[in-house]
Amino acid sequence: MMELEYHLDKHFSNINFANKAFALGKYENCKFEKCTLPKVKLSESVFINCEFISCDFISSNISATVFRDVKFNNSNLTGLQFDSCNQLLLSFEFTGCQLNRSSFFGMKLPKIEFAKCEMIEIDFGRADLTGSSFNDCDLKNSIFDNSNLSKCDFRKASNYIIDPENNKISKAKFSFIGIPGLLIKYDIEIK
Repeated sequence: MMELEYHLDKHFSNINFANKAFALGKYENCKFEKCTLPKVKLSESVFINCEFISCDFISSNISATVFRDVKFNNSNLTGLQFDSCNQLLLSFEFTGCQLNRSSFFGMKLPKIEFAKCEMIEIDFGRADLTGSSFNDCDLKNSIFDNSNLSKCDFRKASNYIIDPENNKISKAKFSFIGIPGLLIKYDIEIK
């Protein structure tokens, strides 16, 4: 196996990695700002305590990538297969991001913070999201199937459809306005 290049306390700004090769490596305490990484292969890279601000990751390959204590802010992460990344000690949070058509299928994601995110058509099937928060998130057409949503906070989320009989929702929090998303399969009117 090739040894990974090590980057500590570096700031990467305004780099278009579609035109410049991304160096697979271990990145610790690094900040990526306004970087473009569409369809870039990040496979097997390691990101520890890193922050991505206003970055574009559309359809990047994150297979076996390590994310530990990583923050994504105002970034476009459309179409990422998070379920293919290395899940050992995985931890990240998302603020103001586009995560449309991404997959978290079968992942263990306790206490993940999603805030002000567009999360259309995401696959959360069989995911364990215990204690996670979806603050001001649009979950239109996202899939929750056999998911553990215990203690999740959906009070400020919108457009979700969750079948309480097909998901664990013990002690999850919902607002009154979100109740139709829990009862849609019953074809009833709530006024």
